[in-house]
Amino acid sequence: MADAIIERPVTRSEIAEGLTKLGLRPGMTILVHSSMKSFGGWVPGGPPAVVLALQDVIGPEGTLVMPAQSMDLTDPSTWMNPPADAKWWDLIRDEMPAYEPDFTETAGMGVIVDAFRQSKNTRRSRHPHVSFAASGPMASYILEDHCYDYSLGEQSPLGRLYELDAHVVLLGCGHERNTSFHLAEYRARYEGKEEVQHRAPVLSNGVKQWITYRDYNISSDDFQKLGLDYEQSAVSPYHKVQIRWAPCFMAPQRALVDFAETWLSTNRKMDKET
Repeated sequence: MADAIIERPVTRSEIAEGLTKLGLRPGMTILVHSSMKSFGGWVPGGPPAVVLALQDVIGPEGTLVMPAQSMDLTDPSTWMNPPADAKWWDLIRDEMPAYEPDFTETAGMGVIVDAFRQSKNTRRSRHPHVSFAASGPMASYILEDHCYDYSLGEQSPLGRLYELDAHVVLLGCGHERNTSFHLAEYRARYEGKEEVQHRAPVLSNGVKQWITYRDYNISSDDFQKLGLDYEQSAVSPYHKVQIRWAPCFMAPQRALVDFAETWLSTNRKMDKET
């Protein structure tokens, strides 16, 4: 039997070329959501090669940001899939490690985010559930003082990115991953929006403590429809390319958030249990 021939690799240079066609330029501030599998082929160097390709294009004067959520660090009384037996709640609370930006793993963010989170010169915000990682000249400003309360609102990295007129990049994933739409949730008015409370373990002066913070009952269930409606709007700015098999999208974050605020106020109605 003949030896199998490896298909042409998806290289760092090919990804960088595609990102340039998408519209990325040196000095940009970008919030990237990603899927490694979407490239449909072998990437020499794996996820770090994708991170480096992004940094190659925006250069040292650009700022790269990614969501680095760690939603596993929640109170066991809220677990549903599967629920935790109430007799173990205190044990779980006692044994669960506190959030540490340099140590806590992400949950459901993907291997590109994990590679970026662990790379040199990358910092991570302090929020125990919905942190962001960033590197570049504006990283400190974007990440500092990430408020526990209303964690994806005005006093969050999303709010700072809006101020900086950043761009959102979807690298091989859809609008359901577009975290910036959450900022619009905080600004919009729609039926079913209500305040909730969450708990998480954090370090205070080196000692673990469980904190309770306030938030809204946010949801990404309709983000894909929201994003497609954005693309179909005649006045919505965006660019799309394909890098090998990965569909890629880029748009100004302000335009996305402003459109989403109006869209959510008009179209969303949340169930009380959401």
